[in-house]
This record gives sequence, structure tokens and C-alpha cells, in this order.
Amino acid sequence: MASEEHNLSNFEEQVLENCQDFHVGLVVSEWNSEITQALAEGAKSIFEAAKISRITHRTVPGSFELPLASQLLFQSTLDLDGIVVIGNVIQGETKHFDFVCQGLTQGIMQVMLKFNKPVSFCVLTDLNKQQSLDRSGGKHGNKGVECAVALLKMIKLQQSV
Repeated sequence: MASEEHNLSNFEEQVLENCQDFHVGLVVSEWNSEITQALAEGAKSIFEAAKISRITHRTVPGSFELPLASQLLFQSTLDLDGIVVIGNVIQGETKHFDFVCQGLTQGIMQVMLKFNKPVSFCVLTDLNKQQSLDRSGGKHGNKGVECAVALLKMIKLQQSV
């Protein structure tokens, strides 16, 4: 595994500069809330460190609902610069995992391209709960931090082109 024994949440502090005027969205799945809330806290910590005060936060029942919620948020909040979507899907014994992951991945990509705005994909798709815990504040860092940083970078990229 590429992330074995590595904390991937390190980043260069300058990415947090000149972000205070951004308006960001945070859409969080209620399913596996122990994981998703930890990821959301990681993302919020980055937004706070970047001095972003305009954060529009919504919750959805599960990860499959993230694309529609993102689309609705972009439609209703015209000055929104980008969104971090947060979810957690743990593989079980059926193909449900595959259908949910494929549908939400394609849906998020479609929303991003439709609105020409970044959506940072913070959906953990792990084989078991321990892997999700390790990536939501455990030994591999917090993917919420990583995805919030990625969103800030993409907003800056979009503003520069």
C-alpha cells in the first residue's frame, strides 16, 4: 500500500495565504459519522488556518448523495468557489460498495465539470473500519486536511488562469 506507515497530511504553509476571501462548501455524509466528522474537523482546521470565514456546511444521509448535494449547493450559492465532499464507504460482502463508489465518483466529476468549479473528493473507500480510522486522524493523517488543502490549491489555480 502506498500510504503504509506514512502521514500524508503534511503540506506547505504558504497554501493557506490569500484565501480569506474564498467561499467554500463542505458537504458531509452522516453515514459512518465517527469517520466523516473527524474528516470534516480536519478540513475545517485548514479553512480556519487559512482565515476563511465563509463556509457553507451541509449534511447528507450517505456518500451516494454527495453529488446531488454538491450540485444543489453550486446552484443555490452562486459565489461558492469550491466544495469538499466528505464520505466513507467500507467494503462489505456484496457489490453494493462497488456501485456506491462508482456512482458517487462519476457524479462528483460531472458536477465539477458542469459548474467548472473544484470539488475535492474526500471519500474514504476502505476495506475495513481500521483503515478508515487510520486515514481520518490516525497514523496516516487526516484526509480531510489533505482535501481541504487540495481545494485551496485548485481555487487558486482557477483564479490564476
